[in-house]
Amino acid sequence: MADTQHGSAQRDAGLPDPSALSEVGTGPKSRALSDVGAGPEPSAFPGSGSAPDPGAAPEFSTVPGAPRSDDAAALRQLHTDLTAAGFTVDGVTELVGEQAMSAWSRDEAVPARRALERHGHRAPALATLASFFLLGDPVPATALDAALPTVGAAGLRALGLVEGAPSGDALLATMDLRPYATDASDEWFVASDLGAFQRPGVLRHDHVLGIGGASTTLVQSTPRRAVDRALDLGTGCGIQTFHLLSHAHHVTATDISDRALATTRFNLLLNAEALGLDPEDLDARVSLRRGSLLEPVAGERFDMVVSNPPFVITPRTAGDDAERYTYRDGGLPGDRLVSDLLGSLPDVLNPGGTAHMLANWEIPADPDAGPEETWSRRPASWIAPGIGAWFIQRELQDPCEYAETWLRDASQQRDLAQYEAAYRAYLEDFHSRGVTAVGFGMVWLYRPTLEDAAPAPRVFESIPHPLQQPIAPALAAEWDRMLRLAVDDDAGHEVADLGDAAAHAKGTVDDGGHGRQRESGAAAGHDLVGTAHDGWQDRHYTVAQDVTEERHGAPGAEDPALILLRQGAGLRRTVILSSEAAGFTGVCDGELSARQILTALGSLLGWEVGPAPQLLREIKALIEHGFLVEV
Repeated sequence: MADTQHGSAQRDAGLPDPSALSEVGTGPKSRALSDVGAGPEPSAFPGSGSAPDPGAAPEFSTVPGAPRSDDAAALRQLHTDLTAAGFTVDGVTELVGEQAMSAWSRDEAVPARRALERHGHRAPALATLASFFLLGDPVPATALDAALPTVGAAGLRALGLVEGAPSGDALLATMDLRPYATDASDEWFVASDLGAFQRPGVLRHDHVLGIGGASTTLVQSTPRRAVDRALDLGTGCGIQTFHLLSHAHHVTATDISDRALATTRFNLLLNAEALGLDPEDLDARVSLRRGSLLEPVAGERFDMVVSNPPFVITPRTAGDDAERYTYRDGGLPGDRLVSDLLGSLPDVLNPGGTAHMLANWEIPADPDAGPEETWSRRPASWIAPGIGAWFIQRELQDPCEYAETWLRDASQQRDLAQYEAAYRAYLEDFHSRGVTAVGFGMVWLYRPTLEDAAPAPRVFESIPHPLQQPIAPALAAEWDRMLRLAVDDDAGHEVADLGDAAAHAKGTVDDGGHGRQRESGAAAGHDLVGTAHDGWQDRHYTVAQDVTEERHGAPGAEDPALILLRQGAGLRRTVILSSEAAGFTGVCDGELSARQILTALGSLLGWEVGPAPQLLREIKALIEHGFLVEV
């Protein structure tokens, strides 16, 4: 499971980065799942629900080097003590202060340690836990007994959470254990491996990633619609599974690492009550599977798949498999893991199912292509025919920046000679394939149903600016609008996606000048205003409440030189309007249909044959992007 923080090294277990020890918006949740129904019996899920051997420990409960989850009573005691100590996001923030929290997010511990020294007496148990689990400081067993009076230091040792310090009688944490909160008022505790921030040195190759920027991005971009079966592909510490349990009857969590699956199981049982799980029957809601990518679920189907896969591009050398970081590196050259996964994911989706993942892709030099087409051409070729896709590129790094990001990620910069050799290997690897940049972003896949009336959309766009979080509701709403407008296109209601012949020959058309590439497929041969059928032109629209208009012009000029529309929410797009589109938008108050407004504009502007195709594309894009909303 790869994790990065928008061009900087991921903070897999460093104290409170904005995505970990902080509140994470995830949209409304349903604890009782009453809107989903009863769901199938556990035996309906292959690999789950079978009667365990009474004499054997549950699978993944006693993996060496991982936290143990074979003692449900000890886990309940730990949860009780953590809660009683006020070990929450707000509690830690109040104790150390906002400035120390901000520095902590940059892996700077001095302000937090100073704050704990000065103010720890106000909440001694909380201060002990923050120092021990979050900073990785040695703590005497007696202090842990006082902070965790029910489970105690002995219980922590039995759970595999402590080890002896190199000197003295103090203890060290073997895992990062931190509070995690959502805007649905859920409070969880999440364990993962300690990072280089807490334990200096190169990370172990089977490192279990904590909650970082990328995993939070995936949480915030995954729609929380009720589903029967969901798949968490590459579960890591299990945070995606936590969120899926709020709206899925059953979640299958897979990983290639036994330690990752053991950590996920520990986290699930530690938070069993908050997640609505029965510790004695975990398989009723969650199935843990070991294996690479889709191998553990071959032949199965899911309604939703989420994945933060090991997509990091790494130079390949003979015999390097044992040395790779499995949490981020899938062992394949270049971006082949991403291309293979995107090509295979539809095979495990039910009709109407969606997949939501993060990925990166190599961008080779292509002097004949435009900026958007340069990066989108290869990802577009990975998607199987008939499958809907939406790629949003959020970042772009050159080969040097990419190498620096991932060498820092595993603390490989500490040995200068090794660092320089690895850096050179990255540059030579990219050069061998003609790669000039690497894009990173979000991917949405959709498997159409038999009832779908039009081909599913395929859209590729770059959105580098900050988005409203959680962004999932806005993404879901826009995808629904794409599907509806696609039906209009397929029925021949309008010509909004008709570009020039060259654009159609390449298979994509520019979406009204808004920086998108989308595959063409609209029908041609009807009049420019549309037919009499009920298409988008026969609906009524108003300007969305978060949209503002800006007019720019020279002082004293009668007409503006530039008219902009800006969204204050969602994807926060900004578009430049033509004067005709601005006139259309200014009249959209819900009283007249789009067709009536276009007819009035035609009379006012003296059109002889109707609106130009570019104007129709422009208006349709405003509808699709949510600037104009149907009433």
